[in-house]
Amino acid sequence: MARKSKEKPKPAAKSVHDEEVLGKAYDSRLMRRLLTYMRPYAGHAALSFASILLKASADVVGPYLVLVATDRYMTGHNTTFVPQWFARHLSPQPIIGISECAALYLCALLLSYALEFLQTYLMQWTGQRIMFDMRSQIFRHLQRMHVGFYDRNPVGRLVTRVTSDIDALNEMFTSGVLAIFEDVFVLVFIIGIMLWLSWPLALLTLSVLPLIGYATRLFRIAVRSSYRRIRTAIAKINAYTQEHVSGMSVVQLFNREQRAYDDFTLINAEHRDAYVDQVQAYSLYYPAVELLSTIAIAMVLWKGGFGVLHGATFFGRAVTIGVLLAFMQYAQRFFRPIQDLSEKYNILQAAMAASERVFKLLDTEPEIVSPATAVEPPHGEPCSIDFRNVWFTYQTLTDDQKAAIALAQTDDDLAAIPDVEWILRGVSFSVAKGETAAVVGHTGAGKTTITALMMRFYDVQHGSVLVDGMDVRQMPLEALRRRFGVVLQDAFLFTGTVKSNIRLGSEWITDAEVERAADEVNIGDYIRTLPQGFNEPMQERGATLSTGQKQLISFARALAHRPEILILDEATSSVDTDTELRVRSALEKMIVGRTSFVIAHRLSTIQRADKILVMHKGKLRESGTHNELLAHRGLYWRLYRLQYKDQETTAVPLAVDAFRLQPGD
Repeated sequence: MARKSKEKPKPAAKSVHDEEVLGKAYDSRLMRRLLTYMRPYAGHAALSFASILLKASADVVGPYLVLVATDRYMTGHNTTFVPQWFARHLSPQPIIGISECAALYLCALLLSYALEFLQTYLMQWTGQRIMFDMRSQIFRHLQRMHVGFYDRNPVGRLVTRVTSDIDALNEMFTSGVLAIFEDVFVLVFIIGIMLWLSWPLALLTLSVLPLIGYATRLFRIAVRSSYRRIRTAIAKINAYTQEHVSGMSVVQLFNREQRAYDDFTLINAEHRDAYVDQVQAYSLYYPAVELLSTIAIAMVLWKGGFGVLHGATFFGRAVTIGVLLAFMQYAQRFFRPIQDLSEKYNILQAAMAASERVFKLLDTEPEIVSPATAVEPPHGEPCSIDFRNVWFTYQTLTDDQKAAIALAQTDDDLAAIPDVEWILRGVSFSVAKGETAAVVGHTGAGKTTITALMMRFYDVQHGSVLVDGMDVRQMPLEALRRRFGVVLQDAFLFTGTVKSNIRLGSEWITDAEVERAADEVNIGDYIRTLPQGFNEPMQERGATLSTGQKQLISFARALAHRPEILILDEATSSVDTDTELRVRSALEKMIVGRTSFVIAHRLSTIQRADKILVMHKGKLRESGTHNELLAHRGLYWRLYRLQYKDQETTAVPLAVDAFRLQPGD
């Protein structure tokens, strides 16, 4: 039984993330840029804006109709607040007149509901279209980014840009921008009508605004802090969950379930506490506004009631029962938009922070792009590969370092540049069309880096990489990478079907070619035994397949695309002997008529290569055939002896694979 860990868990380390930065509630620069996404839907937005304006007008009509019905028909006062044009359309008989006012009130309510539906539908429709456009733009931008960008940016953060940040912007478009105008219009209309009816009572109603403003300020500060903590906690929860679910086998192997659970509990508690603080802020703010608004209404009732009872006037204007009733209704409606505006503040603040992060991503230009005047060499034949004094580092170089590289005259000058960790140092070699070249060396010697530079996933800092005599920096990226077929040690399969994983979106590959490629790599028979054959659904990363089966499908994928240059990066190191024997004949077929690069640790896999490149600490130390390098008795010979020290008396190693040494070689 595993022992329970008694270590006291420590709080998760605090770090500054993009999610913690909220910024201002309104940034004109960001808002102008956001509104550009609304231009294709300007008609819908304009109609929604008109609906808001009409709805705000309809919302303030009701209390005024109560005033008219009360003073004109119930109390018999000749009110001065009913215009002549409106009075002429009302019946002089009280029962009919009250019915007409009630009917108008009902029409105003129905119109308000209809306009609310129209405005909500239009803005939700527009918001979804804008979300679709922005997500499409971000995903397309991510596809254009160079591989080095993903080395520096966690996947989880990029996914957040496409998901939660866009959701925050959608909330701004649907419940933020235009809804603010609605609240402002209602406030302006109500203030205007109250001042028209009785400006002293209006000022009495507005007297509590300073206190509401102070309470709103405290509310915003509290909510801003809790919102930042909530976003940070969510980011930590997502990262921690993703990491530990992916590594669950290791967690269980080392009996770290309880420790992992304790750490997760601490992070989860941060999220809970932040939410509790936010709930507390809301639970204090809204009752405070309700209390202050009730005090304002009570003061209006008290002062206006005295005016009604004693027939008093305020600065020459009489206060009637109808005016008092209308004032109380307007006062009740006046404070609701104020509460809504406080909520909109949080929406705008979240949207500004999200837009800042989204635009920062969109403004990041890819470092590797197709040249403006790209020239594409003809296709259809194997390509030659040339490395000419290539120096490369994964570091992001400073301007001074770039200048020093540009001015360097010799290899010693390049090696002497301070603070540059070179991965490749002066690598030069040539591989002719149709040749098979193998790259060997210890881990970290630069083997995979060589193939990444061929496909221009990175650009060299000095020297050049040529494909068919043309610098890869002068070729269109799409045309360059279409020439390559790559089989990696860790085969990556996508959610979909077996067929879609082999075709990989290349519609020019027919179903017959897909099946033929699968047959050539000896996986076709197995695929046909599946319930749906080549249309069998695949789970994420091919979870239902064995490592060997996934590797064979990746072989079929490479073969189906008919590459001119084939790269095998430890392609058989993770398969069993039986699977390795199955791909032997497939490999022999795949390399025929192609320029091939084979990266391998097991030297038995590359003995029949036309050229073997021996890398050591970023330098090309030796080059030649298997027999030539053994005869040279250098680094390759030492690697060979180290790997087969138990077989020194055997002329040929016992290991077999696609490039097995044959008699007479």
